[in-house]
Amino acid sequence: MSKYLHSNLNALARSSTLAINEHSDYLEKQGIHVYRFGFGQSPFPVPKKVVDSLKENSSRKNYLSVDGLPDLRTAVANYHQKIDNVNIQSDQVLIGPGSKELMFCLQLVLKGYTILPTPCWVSYAPQAKILNRKIIFIQTKYEDSWQLLPEQLTESIKNFSDKLKLLILTYPGNPHGCTYEVEVLKQLAKVCRKNKIIILSDEIYGRIHHQGKHTSIARYYPEGTIISSGLSKWCAAGGWRLGHFSFPKELKYLQDAMTSVASETYACVTTPIQYAATTAYEDDTIDDYLFHCRRILETIGQYCASSLIDAGIKVRIPKGAFYIFPDFKPFENVLNKKGIHDSNTLCKQLLQDTSVALLPGSAFAQNAKELNARLAYVNFDGAEALKKSIDLSKTSTLKMEYFGETVSEVIIGIEEIINWIKR
Repeated sequence: MSKYLHSNLNALARSSTLAINEHSDYLEKQGIHVYRFGFGQSPFPVPKKVVDSLKENSSRKNYLSVDGLPDLRTAVANYHQKIDNVNIQSDQVLIGPGSKELMFCLQLVLKGYTILPTPCWVSYAPQAKILNRKIIFIQTKYEDSWQLLPEQLTESIKNFSDKLKLLILTYPGNPHGCTYEVEVLKQLAKVCRKNKIIILSDEIYGRIHHQGKHTSIARYYPEGTIISSGLSKWCAAGGWRLGHFSFPKELKYLQDAMTSVASETYACVTTPIQYAATTAYEDDTIDDYLFHCRRILETIGQYCASSLIDAGIKVRIPKGAFYIFPDFKPFENVLNKKGIHDSNTLCKQLLQDTSVALLPGSAFAQNAKELNARLAYVNFDGAEALKKSIDLSKTSTLKMEYFGETVSEVIIGIEEIINWIKR
């Protein structure tokens, strides 16, 4: 009965990240062991103080303000001031049921074009298409560590000078784990200021930059940058569904419009979750938790990338988040002989032959003919890894062998990929 749908929804499918997670569940229920590199969910436990706060506040049942719990908005603003060195006040913060919903709401209320450097997260473009927004895709390059360069942005917008434009940046990046050099951020800020481009800076992985050195572009373009973040990645609370946007005063009209839409749709974020989130942002022990999460992710990420590189596969060493974006082009002739000519077939065949689940590059707005895929190195016991890291001195260097069976799924899965491509 698709004839009753809006035409722009006829080709809309379930989000590929959620689909691969559900398909992996299905295979495992059939008795097939899956090496789950497909779904990007933090493997670590939610910090104990945050969980305790949720328990303590579980009886709270009243609706909160659409904008969010005042104490939480203050805590988020203080975080941006302290960590990001950006002058955000509590009245500039909007709390939402996950940053994903807020991103959709922003594209709903704002006129103009959406600019997407690719490869990019799977939901940016589908959200724009649902809303019938025009998209300007800009292909970034492996050689540039997947950074959007200022000259690329300038060239891509030269024929759209009369249009309002929203640039969505995400860094550390999904699907590749790379991030931006400070000088590139400064130059991008100049281009955006000159061309009056609004930036949505998706910094959901900012706090798990492996060296703890994330820099927000809002430092260099504060009047035109909306910062997006939330609990899902650094606090390992994806299923809690809490995100937040921080607006400059110059874009208050956008904040007001989004708040009005929110009042007519989701109304407010779950009350106990907002109280627990306040604890997350105010808890001083979070820094120690993040230190261990970062060095664990760095150790495992470098192992995955280095192992694939040694096998002849192209991939950048990740600087943050928990993803790498391997490119199998060096094996193109071998893969073509097996009937593999695109990323979707590549991932399907790999899953069939080895039970290793990856997501095809085409899900991230890459050319379907490219032989690349996203690998999320999160299939390890995060709680056990934290214990082992805490037991080891902070001055000691973590190594994969120290984790033992805790990371066996990662090691075997990587070996399966390497053995498959060599076969």
